[in-house]
Amino acid sequence: MMRYQSPPPAQALGTGMTSQRARDRLVERLKAQGVIDPRVLEVIGRVPRHLFVDEALASRAYEDTALPIGLGQTISQPYVVGLMTAALLRGQVPQKVLEIGTGSGYQAAVLGQLIADVYTVERIDELLRQARKRFRSLGYKNIRTKHDDGNIGWREQAPFDALIVTAARETLDADLLAQIAVGGVAVAPLGPAGQQTLVRMVRGTDGWSRENLGAVSFVPLVRGVL
Repeated sequence: MMRYQSPPPAQALGTGMTSQRARDRLVERLKAQGVIDPRVLEVIGRVPRHLFVDEALASRAYEDTALPIGLGQTISQPYVVGLMTAALLRGQVPQKVLEIGTGSGYQAAVLGQLIADVYTVERIDELLRQARKRFRSLGYKNIRTKHDDGNIGWREQAPFDALIVTAARETLDADLLAQIAVGGVAVAPLGPAGQQTLVRMVRGTDGWSRENLGAVSFVPLVRGVL
């Protein structure tokens, strides 16, 4: 299932450790670990993760591990990307999603293949400029970006059907959560360093319900912009 524009084959092809065969092996590993949503697996098998890391790390792009992207940030482990994406899609597929923490742009690229409109906020200008270049070169036209403090979300574009947060806080700001519509979903790592849990929350008419998805390790969600 590829609802939205896929990357141009010439850029996505790769060779050797960045080839389609390497991506297929990654998909099989994720499936064995419990990521079973076929929509998510198909997209992870197609989005060229090697184009979202430094060229020196491209040969490791299809390992199931987080990798540094500079400025103290990382591109998330593919298993975690798959787990978070599947949690977001469970039930009714959201049409408008807010991502906090663009980073390399990889998670937004995966979401952009499955969801009509992706809005992503990044506090580090240099990372956001690199991500924007990747989105343009790969033809992703349904991803909108903003340089801002992710803790405050994107009020001008609210409400959103779903929220995905790719950095950890002990709790999310009430103003950020208020930007999610009733019936919407939030997926985020919560807790202090070394004790983080990936959480899926659903907003009801009388508050949020919460489901724990397992232990994770993310960089902190920092306030302010750079």
